[in-house]
Amino acid sequence: MLIVIIAVSGFIVHSGDSDSDHSHKLYITSWDGDPVHVHAFSGDTSYDDGHSHPYAGWTEPAPSGVPHVHRYFTDTAIVHGHSHNIRGVTGPAIPLMGGGHYHHFEGITTINGSHPHSHNYQGSTGNEATPM
Repeated sequence: MLIVIIAVSGFIVHSGDSDSDHSHKLYITSWDGDPVHVHAFSGDTSYDDGHSHPYAGWTEPAPSGVPHVHRYFTDTAIVHGHSHNIRGVTGPAIPLMGGGHYHHFEGITTINGSHPHSHNYQGSTGNEATPM
C-alpha cells in the first residue's frame, strides 16, 4: 500500500449557524505548499415543471498553477415550495486573455418537488479568486 502525505494549511471558522449542531467551516489556503483558489458560479436551471431555479455558490479549493478541476455543490433557491441540489466536477481550466482562468460545468439537479422532477444546468465559473 502506498501512502501519500500532502501538506494542507488553512483555518477553521465557527459557522455561526443558529442550529443546535456545533459546526465550522474549513478554509484551505495551501495544498502541498502551493496556494489554492476558488471560483464563483451562478445561473438558472432549465425551465421544467413550470419553473426554473436560480443558484449560486463557490467551488471547492484547488491548487493554483497546475492542471486541475474543482468540485462544486450548492442548493438552488426555493421555487414552488422546493429546492434542488447541484453538485459535480468542473471541466479543466480554460485560460483567460488577461490572466487567470475559468471552468465549464454542467449537470442535472436532484429530483425534488410535489411533482418529482429535475432540472438541467450549465455554465462557466468566474475567474479564479483567493479563498477568504
